[in-house]
Amino acid sequence: MTAFDLRALLALSCGLLLAACGSDQAASPSTPSLSVSVAEPAMQTLPRRIAASGSIAAWEEVVLGVELSGQRVASVEVEVGDVVEKGQPLLRLDTRTLAMELRQAEANLKVASANARRGERLRREQLVAASEAEQLIAGEITARAQAENARLRMEFATLRAPHDGVISARNVQPGQVITAGAELLRMIRDQRLEWRAELPEAALVQIEEGMPVRLQAPDGQPVEGTVRTISPGLDSRSRTGTVFADLPDPGGLRAGMYAAGEIELAEREVRTVPAAAIVERDGYRYLFVLGEGDVVAQRRVELGARSGDVVEVTEGLQGDERVVVEGAGFLADGDLVRVVAASEG
Repeated sequence: MTAFDLRALLALSCGLLLAACGSDQAASPSTPSLSVSVAEPAMQTLPRRIAASGSIAAWEEVVLGVELSGQRVASVEVEVGDVVEKGQPLLRLDTRTLAMELRQAEANLKVASANARRGERLRREQLVAASEAEQLIAGEITARAQAENARLRMEFATLRAPHDGVISARNVQPGQVITAGAELLRMIRDQRLEWRAELPEAALVQIEEGMPVRLQAPDGQPVEGTVRTISPGLDSRSRTGTVFADLPDPGGLRAGMYAAGEIELAEREVRTVPAAAIVERDGYRYLFVLGEGDVVAQRRVELGARSGDVVEVTEGLQGDERVVVEGAGFLADGDLVRVVAASEG
């Protein structure tokens, strides 16, 4: 056999082998890329929620001072964080000068009272002119007012809590000489905190007084609250308004913190799918819908409220499709899958 004949025989053998391989591939069925479980969208009643964020603040923070000037602080009875009751002494001034003024005023009142009694007697006996008697009587009135003023100043020397609450700031030390009206202490009235959430106008108009609020404290514990009131106007630049929510039990939240939370609106019936069926890619959210021949199609969707392990689908589903749940994150558009039960998947 010549070399030409050998080359021809080799080419013929290769051609027959390639043809056989091609026919085997064409005849074999396509292989599913993955075993998945599927679920049908369901109609459920879910609460609508509006996400918001804002600061934690005192419902009412009371600035405390005294009405006396030039007096020295004798003692400060509280520290920041102390819980106090209405009427409890918070601060005491040095009262030595005030006590001396009170004693002098009371002595003057005794003398003026005696003079007034004498003036009345002399007027009845017509031993003095009426004007002179009236002057003695008026002296008692003046002295009584001065004594009452001295007693009042003695009362001002002790600063007492005007309400129940907790001390939030202290700006005074023993020995300090104070002036009237200076801020010495601050207290959060009734230990009551509130959440001040900023919302755009489109969301603000959906909020009503009494709606539930849910925040999360830094320790991870949930904090419940209630919308107390809503600002009647919007900021002209940001077009946002403020929602004020009472926090009866603030837990780990403190005044000055910034917290994110949700405001719960009225419930409504929505179409939901298992949250595990949602796939996020390139900043968008997708579902894989099972089609004919167990081929999946990637479908972009818009989501709404979440509750537990289900999520609302607002756009992208007609309602009668079946969506891939387990295994969705490993699929691509057009993949052939094998459907199994959820537990098996």
